[in-house]
Amino acid sequence: MARQVKRAFTYRFYPTDEQAAELSRTFGCVRLVYNRALEERTRAWRGGQQRISYVQSSAALTRWKKTEELAFLAEVSSVPLQQALRHLQTAFGNFFAKRAKYPRFKSRKKSRASAEYTRSGFKWRDGLLTLAKMAEPLGIRWSRPLPQGAEPSTVTVSRDSAGRWFVSLLCEDTIAPAPATTAAVGIDAGITSLVPAGRSRVHMPGSPTAAGTSCTSSPLGSSVRTKRS
Repeated sequence: MARQVKRAFTYRFYPTDEQAAELSRTFGCVRLVYNRALEERTRAWRGGQQRISYVQSSAALTRWKKTEELAFLAEVSSVPLQQALRHLQTAFGNFFAKRAKYPRFKSRKKSRASAEYTRSGFKWRDGLLTLAKMAEPLGIRWSRPLPQGAEPSTVTVSRDSAGRWFVSLLCEDTIAPAPATTAAVGIDAGITSLVPAGRSRVHMPGSPTAAGTSCTSSPLGSSVRTKRS
């Protein structure tokens, strides 16, 4: 029976100068929001073992945008910023459940520059992907097709240390069941040697009789071990 799974399809893309500038600003804002929210959560936790929720962090983000210092946060799409807070919430959930260490701050040099867009943060039409705050679709190199009829539910844009741009599209895909077969293959782990037709006895690696053996060429061109006379 076929089953539905979520799969990520990653491609290279080549942004225009305007798109590259917008994405670079977004990457910086995502990192800043994540780190500032982590700083507030850390202060609350170390000060009195208080836990700050995603809702509280989201409300703080709204306040930050209204300050003169951080007003520039309103210039980029709000979707990646909210996703950064959700990822931080997940990191703390794993920490409190003792599945992971305490969350770390993101470094501009060591952390991957990325931004995640949910469905409200991009437009997908006729195979063209346009992110929020952009007028043109991304110039994606489609190295392989998406599943027929698939539509991305989440888009992650990133840039590596070499300056290459990537976009990952999370789509629903159908996994077809493997065809039924009656054939069976078995291996006897206890055998110590094989006897090919017209050849000398071939000893299995690791068998007691394999000590003191030499190599000869098989008809297939690979090396096999045969008993020394």
